[in-house]
Amino acid sequence: MDCQDLVELVTAYLEDELDPDARARFETHLDICTGCANYLDQMRQTVDTLGSLPAEKLDPALRDRLLNAFREWR
Repeated sequence: MDCQDLVELVTAYLEDELDPDARARFETHLDICTGCANYLDQMRQTVDTLGSLPAEKLDPALRDRLLNAFREWR
């Protein structure tokens, strides 16, 4: 697995939706790639932070900006 593959699978990994083989390849890559390990940590922190915000308190304009930023990043 390379870095691009990992980025594409990070959501599935965090949601525990990878099959055992893909999960093993994902974790093997994390063991050898500090950049991807840092990326995974950042994604976990983002999910945790955003998950703790009540939906009604998230400004719709901010929500749209975040969603657009994630879409453009891919």
